[in-house]
Amino acid sequence: MENKDLICENLSIDDNGVLNFAGVSTVELATKYGTPLFLMDEERIRYKCKTYLSAVKKYFGESSGVLYASKALSFKRIYEIMKEEGMGIDVVSQGEIFTAKRAGFPLKNAYFHSNNKTDEDIDYAIKNGVGTFVVDNEEELVVIDKIARQNGVKQKVLLRLTPGIDPHTYDAINTGKVDSKFGSAIETGQAEEITRLAVSLKGVDLKGFHCHVGSQVFDSDVYIMASTVMLNFIKDMKVKLGFITEVLDLGGGYGVRYIESQPNMDIESNIRLVSEHIKNTVKALEIEMPSIFFEPGRSIVADSGITLYTVGTVKRIKGYKNYVSVDGGMTDNPRFALYKADYTLLPAYDMNASREMTASIVGRCCESGDIIQENVKMPETIKRGDVIACLTTGAYNYSMSSNYNRIARPAVVMINDKKDYVAVKRESLEDIVNLDV
Repeated sequence: MENKDLICENLSIDDNGVLNFAGVSTVELATKYGTPLFLMDEERIRYKCKTYLSAVKKYFGESSGVLYASKALSFKRIYEIMKEEGMGIDVVSQGEIFTAKRAGFPLKNAYFHSNNKTDEDIDYAIKNGVGTFVVDNEEELVVIDKIARQNGVKQKVLLRLTPGIDPHTYDAINTGKVDSKFGSAIETGQAEEITRLAVSLKGVDLKGFHCHVGSQVFDSDVYIMASTVMLNFIKDMKVKLGFITEVLDLGGGYGVRYIESQPNMDIESNIRLVSEHIKNTVKALEIEMPSIFFEPGRSIVADSGITLYTVGTVKRIKGYKNYVSVDGGMTDNPRFALYKADYTLLPAYDMNASREMTASIVGRCCESGDIIQENVKMPETIKRGDVIACLTTGAYNYSMSSNYNRIARPAVVMINDKKDYVAVKRESLEDIVNLDV
């Protein structure tokens, strides 16, 4: 077994050749809780929070901060951890707001995103004390102003702008280009128009601007380019409107390793590089230094999680290809179907076995596109009942899971100090029909 297979720092192999995650046997956990099973490493989640927070505070000052992007993974325990670690959060729906509230997270530290907030969403968020809205468009801004005044508050807002930066990532998660569904484009003049509107309204308190160029980014050049565009716009708004920007939210987070060829990012060093550029640019433009925020989600939880499956059938089509079917699939991991996303899959039951069979790892859904990964190396002896692990599934797996084919969602089990506990119960058949009338 070469070390390159262990792409995440919380993976190891025990004396029996079994894959361990966060110091615990994956096979034992699969036996105890059943599969499919989401495993989350609480210590690594906390480590990532601390890494981002300490770097941002160190290089940008105490007024700057880090917001956990809830859409990556949202359930009550996550928000409890974020509160304990001093993180802010970004939320994109009433459901995420409600979950955070139930977990006791202080909503004054929540930032409400979405390109299409309904009137009901806006009213709900304001009445529940969500601290800041990240405003996508003029229609939304007008409604926020109206509902805020009706509730007797002045709502803090950031304006989401598109700086026109291509992060060289999946098109489906590329949100910084001019023709994005998100935000107001600087290049077209719409960013200036919405800024002029915001400063004229009595029910909103414009604090600054937000941009987001993608989340699977392995190079600080993207943030450097985006911050240059944003800071020049900030200078422009100071000259034209006399508006002093207090907050610049650069969105996103750095990339994570799904496969061995992807780099392991040094978060602190990269934030330092971005800070040096921003400070130099602020000085050259002769503008006030805004508080800087980042919004990592994937890079907080992705490699803090893995998914365990049990093999069902092994189909060998002589002269063509091999299929290894597991008891999960696109219901717990739709990302290959959506993006052709890369994953590393390992024979958790025997990491020392030679892997000479190339197979497609596929799910149980009645759908030809129900594939977790193509061209995976597995032992020739793999059989029904064996446990395999899909790595780096902490982000956008549980949060995107579904009941397609009326398949119940897996449990989420957290591991802390080599002790395991259930954070989200496995759905039952009764749960699936609970809303049926």
